[in-house]
Amino acid sequence: MKLLNNVLFGGLALAAVAFLLMGSRGDLAGQDARALVANGAVLLDVRTPQEFAAGHLPGAMNVPHTEITGTESALRQHKNADIVVYCHSGRRSAHAVTVLRNAGFTKVHDLGAMSNW
Repeated sequence: MKLLNNVLFGGLALAAVAFLLMGSRGDLAGQDARALVANGAVLLDVRTPQEFAAGHLPGAMNVPHTEITGTESALRQHKNADIVVYCHSGRRSAHAVTVLRNAGFTKVHDLGAMSNW
């Protein structure tokens, strides 16, 4: 029984590490994100205003992920534009991308963690 518990615990720990690592990387590589932004894509930071004020990528606009559901109208002018979304670890950006895609935004890209830039 102890061996089974150790195996299960080890498997859960490995799955947790894999989840955290997957969360840091979105569906877009840094060089591709930079190219999109250089060609006019909107760079969207979905971290808190405090995190944004402490430092952000040049040219980024800040809409916290908790406010994305209420900001489709604020982003509506960009509905047909490429939007590159990022946050600190990648979890909030993944959530924001899902919300925007469900709202009809079709050119939304997830950079994941800001460090992927």
